Amino acid sequence: MKLVAGVDIGNSTTEVCVGGIEDDGAFRFLSSASRMTTGTKGTLPNVLGVKAALEEALDEIRQPLSALDLVRLNEAAPVIGDTAMETITETIITESSMIGHNPSTPAGAGEAVGELLLLENIWKGKPGVPYIVAVANKFSYEETAARLNQHIPELNIRGLILQADEAVLVENRLNRKMPIVDEVRHISKVPEGKLAAIEVALPGTSIRMLSNPYGIATLLGLDADETKAVTPIAKSLIGKRSAVVIRTPHGNIRENVLPAGHITFHGQQEKRVDIDAGAEQIMETLAQAGEIRDIDGETNTNVGNMLTRIKSSMADVSKEQHDKIQITDILAVDTLAPVEISGSLAGETCMEKAVGIAAMVKTQQLPMREIAARLERELGVKAVVAGVEAVMASLGAMTTPGTRLPLAMLDMGGGSTDAALLQADGSVRTTHQAGAGELVSMLIQTELGLGSRTAAEQIKKYPMGKVESLFHMRLENGAMQFFEESIDPRYYGHVVLLAPGEMLKVEEDIPMEKILEVRREAKQKVFVTNALRALREVAPDHDLRRIPNVVLVGGSAEDFEIPEMLTQALAEYRIVCGRGNIRGVCGPRNAVATGLLLSGIGEDSYGRQ
Repeated sequence: MKLVAGVDIGNSTTEVCVGGIEDDGAFRFLSSASRMTTGTKGTLPNVLGVKAALEEALDEIRQPLSALDLVRLNEAAPVIGDTAMETITETIITESSMIGHNPSTPAGAGEAVGELLLLENIWKGKPGVPYIVAVANKFSYEETAARLNQHIPELNIRGLILQADEAVLVENRLNRKMPIVDEVRHISKVPEGKLAAIEVALPGTSIRMLSNPYGIATLLGLDADETKAVTPIAKSLIGKRSAVVIRTPHGNIRENVLPAGHITFHGQQEKRVDIDAGAEQIMETLAQAGEIRDIDGETNTNVGNMLTRIKSSMADVSKEQHDKIQITDILAVDTLAPVEISGSLAGETCMEKAVGIAAMVKTQQLPMREIAARLERELGVKAVVAGVEAVMASLGAMTTPGTRLPLAMLDMGGGSTDAALLQADGSVRTTHQAGAGELVSMLIQTELGLGSRTAAEQIKKYPMGKVESLFHMRLENGAMQFFEESIDPRYYGHVVLLAPGEMLKVEEDIPMEKILEVRREAKQKVFVTNALRALREVAPDHDLRRIPNVVLVGGSAEDFEIPEMLTQALAEYRIVCGRGNIRGVCGPRNAVATGLLLSGIGEDSYGRQ
């Protein structure tokens, strides 16, 4: 019996399927395996992951790597995702002109306006003048409260700004209640003698005055131009529980407009679109350009630099000249990105409109040939590049019980969405679109301001709950789940991700409802949009109603909500749509590897007919 392996190198995972060909030509599937892809898809570091997956699959049938007669590889096309920002107005602040802040543990409630006075200089205070006192870390909360209580009878102290996280501790010791904002890291930058406004909302509510440009103008006496300049501060404080805004009349405030630039599509028609127009207009212009040869951006702009960076990255891994690298497709989606307000005291950010872009990069060389050659040398086994991903995936999808021709396949991976329509006469129409799981993770990370991509990946993959007591949690769908044994106290009051067999705490203080909204919108923007785009491309006359069946394969088809989203989106076209179950046992995984084996039936061990 000859052993043949189909190998699918994806952006995230490398999948293997091993089959046996008997001497009489009978074929049967023997085993399968999956490992993380090593290196960028379509590059030589992939070999390590391929070998590991092959070893795992062969261990199942107790065979060594040397027993293989043939390895059939997919033709991998690398896809790189990145973001390009829409035009952003950034307020550059010198002399700490206007500061927005949102500590998580304020104390007291209400608004206060007064002249800034450092605690060490409190003896300089004058009766009748309203003051906001700023307190550095060098004072303990007991000393802070004692000094303030000493001067409260003679001075009009309206509120406090603390460097330490001690607002509640200080409030509990004061003889007069007042709003207190803490956690101002760079307290040394607070300009003494300048006018400041602070606001603390009641628990469960958000501030009203300092999240409104006109409210800031009212409290600090701003004119129209100054009110316009403080708008980014107000926007950054919407929905927050507390804030401090400081005004220095002689501060230098200027606006710096960061150019977003335009994209040029080099296709059957030359088309250009400003990224400011938004994702919908970008994608409409892309469709008007026809078949794309290359895409580039305006030099010295956000989008131009981004597309140049993508090409440079691909040039590095493919060892090709930069001008030989082409971008053949993009997916643009509207999003929001946090932009730091320069000159702020605590890293305050303002959410601004952005455009997220996934780009498909094409090289002149065929990197998979190099991978096949390396495998041959290291394994001593014949390796061939055997087929286009979408075609192989459609063959694998046909092994799903309950399917029939004509059959459309959607392979949603980490970097790209492949679609193929296999007709009853054996003809296949395919498309390879940029944008899939990696872009979704990027959108989640950007919009939620997460510190790591790993956290975004976990939010994308798992449903959530909020631990509301040590014995119950509220699930994201509103249901309550109760536990016989107490939950780990570390999770109390936190949003957790319900991974198989464990809870993963979301470290950032973000409401569960906000995470849910961002996660679902990101998946809608990328997966649903790209699925419809890809299916229209392969449908006869681009009419979705002429596709009767769609089988979802790839890693994203295992997601707990994406297949349902697509089923709903395709229902209006009367399309039967659902997760694939490759060979009746693999679920939506292993479609390409299975198709590589099926396409090779009838070939000898060297891949010839």
